[in-house]
Amino acid sequence: MSIAAEVRNTAGMAKMKVTVIGGQGAWPTADAGCSGYLVEASGQRILMDPGWATFQGLLRLADPLEIDAVLVSHSHPDHCADLLPLLRSRALSEPAADPLPVYAPAGALDHLLASDAVGAVQRAADLRVVSDGSKVRMGEFDAAFAELPHHVTNLGVRLSAEGTSVSYTGDGGPDAAVVELAADADLHIAEATFAEPITGEDAGLLTDLATAVEQGAAAGARQVLLTHLWPGASYDEIVQERYGHSSPLVAVARAGMTWQAPA
Repeated sequence: MSIAAEVRNTAGMAKMKVTVIGGQGAWPTADAGCSGYLVEASGQRILMDPGWATFQGLLRLADPLEIDAVLVSHSHPDHCADLLPLLRSRALSEPAADPLPVYAPAGALDHLLASDAVGAVQRAADLRVVSDGSKVRMGEFDAAFAELPHHVTNLGVRLSAEGTSVSYTGDGGPDAAVVELAADADLHIAEATFAEPITGEDAGLLTDLATAVEQGAAAGARQVLLTHLWPGASYDEIVQERYGHSSPLVAVARAGMTWQAPA
């Protein structure tokens, strides 16, 4: 089955669904925001990494009052900046929504929340600290967190519900913990910032396209979705040429793309 057939819009089906809201790395483009992924299962909605310019995309998918929890991998704004408009929309609604559970590494959101002078916005977040090895039950979801190498504390996460598992790296350099996190996952959402091998200060702290695919394959993930893409770089031709007929299936994240768990 082709990648296009596997990663598709399947609204109306009952199994776990993941929608890419952004997928750009570093800064948003005219067509897509930064990291942002909506995971839905059993009537629940979990938002992973509300990065720059993802809030408007989220509004096209769900009412902010219907978000059940937010997971933030790390403190860089391309992964968390649009938490503020989400919290504002909930805090300043009539009546105000209940505080939103927000899971993040210790201190990762301190500066972001302090930048908003509206006290109600800060109170709109029910901050819950997670760390390497944390396991959390969120309604029908089980979440397991693993620290992955990056410039700041970064937690990858594995979400499981309805017999389906989705792993997500946030940002993170190559590491055995990635393979463990993604072991036999139905979908592995992998940071692949650079199309070519990484040199310089980012070496070991971010992941290139080939290494992201290799780690997904080593983990036995059924599908790998490459994300956190460098703005302006072309990934599609490389992926088609190298992995068009490979296992696992490999796709490039695009805003609005939807993945559905097998029925």
